[in-house]
Amino acid sequence: MNVLQSSRDDHTSGRSTGTAALGVPGWLVVLLAAASGMTVANLYYAQPLLSSLRDVFHVGETAAGGLITLTQVGYVLGMLLLVPLGDRLEKRRLITVLLAVTTLALLAAGLATSFPMLLIASLISGGTSVVAQILVPFAASLAPDHTRGRIVGRVMSGLLTGILLSRTLSSLVSDVTGWRVVYLGSAVLMALLALALHAALPRQAATTAIPYTQVLRSTVRLVRVHPALLRRGLYQAAMFGAFSAFWTTVSYVLTGPRFHYSPVGVGVFALVGAAGAAVAPFAGRWADRKLVRPMTGAGLIAAAVAFAVAGLGQRHILLLALAAVLLDMAVQTTLILGQHTVYQLDANARARLNSAFIALFFVGGALGSQFGSLAFHAGGWTAVSLLGTALPVLALLYWATEFRDRTRVAENA
Repeated sequence: MNVLQSSRDDHTSGRSTGTAALGVPGWLVVLLAAASGMTVANLYYAQPLLSSLRDVFHVGETAAGGLITLTQVGYVLGMLLLVPLGDRLEKRRLITVLLAVTTLALLAAGLATSFPMLLIASLISGGTSVVAQILVPFAASLAPDHTRGRIVGRVMSGLLTGILLSRTLSSLVSDVTGWRVVYLGSAVLMALLALALHAALPRQAATTAIPYTQVLRSTVRLVRVHPALLRRGLYQAAMFGAFSAFWTTVSYVLTGPRFHYSPVGVGVFALVGAAGAAVAPFAGRWADRKLVRPMTGAGLIAAAVAFAVAGLGQRHILLLALAAVLLDMAVQTTLILGQHTVYQLDANARARLNSAFIALFFVGGALGSQFGSLAFHAGGWTAVSLLGTALPVLALLYWATEFRDRTRVAENA
């Protein structure tokens, strides 16, 4: 199916949407957004359940936080080893195979009889849930240059909404039916999604025929060749580290002696953060209008302010909620701006560029989850707030050096 021709046909027949007018059929953007959100949600279902899982498997807070860390480590490995195949293989087939493996891993997680079994299943499901990061460059490749930021922004809004709503869904389902149904239900969704995407997605041929080992080496080489890729990856590593530290540990605060929230209450609180997804389309427009650098700085400042507010909010739920919204908006803004910059670097290597970019910042996310748990164990919410403030401030100091290097034209793309 020729997607762009389909878009034009829908437009002339009066069945177009606003997105179709941007060069991609509206139904396809909705499908890609929903699929991205559903797959990436697998990384976050456990976050509001950490207190419950800690009691079920008789492990400590740090060990329970390690479940989130290991899932994100799996995601990083998938970004490095699997996503580059999006340039090497036909993408629809690759997506279907990865979703099949994700389904099996989630079934194993739902049937886990020990914490190590849950860890291994989460590592595998995290690794294959990188389907979300194959779908985003898929959308970017379909969009014309002048609207790519908006299309990516709309797909990313689905992905980011999935991240945020996953916590609420997990809390509600586990409270009614138990934590195992969270994983088993997601396994069913992944199987259905594999069938839907295989039927609906257009075929998209490989953009390179080089051997797999060379694909992997070329992914590493892209980091050296494109300084903007490394810079954007480091910005987002700091931001995602702060994001992960917040959401990994806030459940301990909410379920603690001050607020006494149930897992459902933690999930409802996560709905507040979901409001931050509304910024994604705006971030795409800022990118198209060449406002990447100033809005990146604004996002870094907003994240630091969010943690300052969060530090004051350990006794005031409204301040915690405000911090969650502000942090999520900041992280989503810098992520979309970063992806827009990265996708401009090489049209024939978007999967590998995205692989390197996401892997870089998910390392930050994995470290943020683990250090956040350690900080909370050592110094409570105050220590987490200090850690979360420090990370975007360090990124902001690095951002301030950009003006010295006028050769980084891609940063202002």
